Amino acid sequence: MSLFSLFKKDKTPEKPVVELTTDIHSHFIPAIDDGSQSMEETIDLLRHMEDLGYRKVITTPHTMTNSFDNTPEIIDEGLYQVKDSINKEGLNIEIEAATEYYLDDTFLSRLEKKEKLMTFGQNHVLVETGFMNEPPELKEASFLLTMQGYKMVLAHPERYLYLIDNKQLLEEILDRDILLQINIVALTGCYSKPVQKFAEKLIDMKVVSMAGSDCHNMGHIELMHEARNSKYYKKLLQLDLLNNSL
Repeated sequence: MSLFSLFKKDKTPEKPVVELTTDIHSHFIPAIDDGSQSMEETIDLLRHMEDLGYRKVITTPHTMTNSFDNTPEIIDEGLYQVKDSINKEGLNIEIEAATEYYLDDTFLSRLEKKEKLMTFGQNHVLVETGFMNEPPELKEASFLLTMQGYKMVLAHPERYLYLIDNKQLLEEILDRDILLQINIVALTGCYSKPVQKFAEKLIDMKVVSMAGSDCHNMGHIELMHEARNSKYYKKLLQLDLLNNSL
């Protein structure tokens, strides 16, 4: 895919806005990562997600060596408890779980051993990297995921400083059919102005496939409300996002 063609002026009519009803990136399982720390907090956050119009959340706790050593068993047990609490509290929101894998040697080892990964949608795997330096494992992980029938989803690419000014790497990521998932709250400038501008650039390029709340706490809920007032949120909703099909 040529980056030049992505920046060509689009003369097609504006597409209708389709509100998001499925969120694909959050941290709602209590006390297993840096997200919600109690079931009470989780239920409160899910009530607010309902108020934002979401009918389904695919929560994605971190799986990160030596920080959040989560396993499918830990995540599934937490998911069971959250579902039980949702039923008891009478919420009308569906919840599923995958995970947000940190891209490092441990993740590559999982792929080399052909371990079964936690996925969502059509074999989608959510992956994050460090924010400062391009991970040397990125291209190999992309290749192995594709060879094993997975679809790599790069979480919040707008936050990666190594990517913001690297057009060649961005083009290679797109050529590899790695899907991009931006954080809606990035549109508020909460991470930084350069991150906000890069998120807007990715929306203008129409290369965003998914949008997520990346909700960890009530502060993110407040930022979600703020983001909805931005002009780029409307532009985001006019893209062919996969959220509501998952």
